[in-house]
Amino acid sequence: MKDILAVTKALADESRLRALMALSGGELCLCQIISVLELAPATVSKHMSLLYAAGLVERRKEGKWHYYRLPGREASPAARQALRWVTEHLEGSKVIAADVRKCCAARAADPEDLTGCYCGTT
Repeated sequence: MKDILAVTKALADESRLRALMALSGGELCLCQIISVLELAPATVSKHMSLLYAAGLVERRKEGKWHYYRLPGREASPAARQALRWVTEHLEGSKVIAADVRKCCAARAADPEDLTGCYCGTT
């Protein structure tokens, strides 16, 4: 039951749903996610921590950069089903379409150049 509660809590926020959809295009560093969501670094960091705790994202650190991606087959059944459901139901969203364009720009930018870049720990 804890898995399901963590997943439902993590999905109960528009910004976290947007972050998940941004990651459906592949791995992003925290700075890129901040750029897409246009939120304060500490806020995005907290959102990503909740998604990580729910098993909805994986993270790794490379130097000063923190990278996030959707989990693979090792994800819990609850997380896999939740990710499928979210993707299926948000694909046509205008907000997500705008975020996809922001993701393309963020991926093309050097993380050092992104304004508001945050390289702290999560």
